[in-house]
Amino acid sequence: MNSGSRDKKVRRHNVFLNSFVFAFSGIRTALWNERNLQIHLAVSLAVMFFGIYFGISRLEWMIILLAIGGMFSLELLNTAIERAVDLSTEDYHPLAKQAKDIAAGAVLVFAIISVIIGGVIFLPKILVFLQ
Repeated sequence: MNSGSRDKKVRRHNVFLNSFVFAFSGIRTALWNERNLQIHLAVSLAVMFFGIYFGISRLEWMIILLAIGGMFSLELLNTAIERAVDLSTEDYHPLAKQAKDIAAGAVLVFAIISVIIGGVIFLPKILVFLQ
């Protein structure tokens, strides 16, 4: 194998690894700067604690983890949209407001669904515990 081919493989490998570094950097930046993401993290940790405490099933864990992952993903996308819109204009523009409001609405819809999922999984266990 010639060195040119090896160099291309190393560069592809570095690009691949850098994509993870950049992604984790974005997550870290959002966690440090976005209050809503911090709230989601705190609630997620509480939900996981109660999942362990109540001994939820494997299927319930999968559903909970999908809800948590979906919530974080949507919140990260919402943050990215807000930053991109803010970068594009400092002036008020109705389309900029709509883009930010619609992205926030997507987060709200998923948050409501996640709370319902949590209720379906945890309320029966809480009621049994209280008896």
